[in-house]
Amino acid sequence: MATRQGPRKPPGGSINSEKLDRIVARARKEADARMLGYREQSLRLHPHVCARCGREFTRENLHELTVHHKDHNHDHNPPDGSNWENLCLYCHDWEHQKYSHLVRGAGAAFGLTARAKAKPATHSPFAGLKDLLDKKEES
Repeated sequence: MATRQGPRKPPGGSINSEKLDRIVARARKEADARMLGYREQSLRLHPHVCARCGREFTRENLHELTVHHKDHNHDHNPPDGSNWENLCLYCHDWEHQKYSHLVRGAGAAFGLTARAKAKPATHSPFAGLKDLLDKKEES
């Protein structure tokens, strides 16, 4: 049995153009509302490239490009985009982790904080190397 291709006819066999017009109008209104968001504005203003690592983004992976507020104030959204930069997920995570040593409280031991608490290495792997080389030359 052959499968049918294309859209199905609505019940009654005719298209309700008023309903279709309402759906299209609502979709356009919602798209306009989304475009008012700072992410969409930044994506329109700035190239689809990570400002740190230079990774380029296409339509397929654009969801991995984030908008970073340069001054870390999410309420500061000038329309010219001067407080925004597009960063990939990895660079955006690093941007916020590099200040983790300033954060106190539960869950703050990540990023630089964890490295700062690490004890310095005391083992010297080449400590006896000169003696071993001198012995080898003598024999």
